[in-house]
Amino acid sequence: MADLPIPELPDDVRMVVADMDGTLLTPQGDVPDGFWPLLDRMRERGITFVPASGRQYYTLEALFARSPEGISYIAENGNLVVHDGQFHPGKLLDAGLADEVVLASREAAHHRDLGLVVCGVQGGYAERTDPTFIDEFSKYYHRLTTLDDLLTVDDDILKVAIFDADGAADSARDVYSAFADRCQVVVSGPKWIDLMAPGIDKGVGLRMLQDDLNITPAQTVVFGDYLNDLQMLDGADWSFAMADAHPDVLNRARYQAPANADQGVVAVLAALLGDG
Repeated sequence: MADLPIPELPDDVRMVVADMDGTLLTPQGDVPDGFWPLLDRMRERGITFVPASGRQYYTLEALFARSPEGISYIAENGNLVVHDGQFHPGKLLDAGLADEVVLASREAAHHRDLGLVVCGVQGGYAERTDPTFIDEFSKYYHRLTTLDDLLTVDDDILKVAIFDADGAADSARDVYSAFADRCQVVVSGPKWIDLMAPGIDKGVGLRMLQDDLNITPAQTVVFGDYLNDLQMLDGADWSFAMADAHPDVLNRARYQAPANADQGVVAVLAALLGDG
């Protein structure tokens, strides 16, 4: 902590937004025990807490089921905002394009260990049912339906998420860059890629919530660690990269929080709320 002084934050902070994996959640994927009393303090002070993630809404909702009151959500990398129980989808991915991604992935799976989730408003859909992939998918997709054929998905499609067990950066370049002229190809984790409609990111979801709640960037605190957090960090005057974040995130954020394994979000929030 001595090497990472926490800035003196303003008294009128009204929104705290945190990425999940690699940021707020422990390396085991849990909400830290020390976060829950801070969530209560935020409510007492009229501060809206917002989990922001590439995960689906239903997974985020389950993570915070212990204390759900007043939480808003930025899910699916900004393509679904949930506020006051109301769903606000962003731009849907063209169903024909989603089918093309499925077919290209089947071809690439001959030489890469790939698994897909077609992410709809009502839930996620997958073909692979082997335990390794189901275990990985279930971390992020609480509502997941397995289908014999992903070309039969009947839902409004928010994105296609690809898990590459061999590493996302290579397949993003070698397989999915072919779709970059029609959709965004976002490396959202070391082994995850999201294909979404153009113009969608976590920053878009953040601005929607700020507008709805009449909250300014100067009243917003954001935490992130990976490339899909960059635009969201730009939407807050008080932007924090985790100490172990991707180098581009460290360069983009205005401030640095202790590492994820050191519960850096909890440490900064404790200082913000006068508990540190």
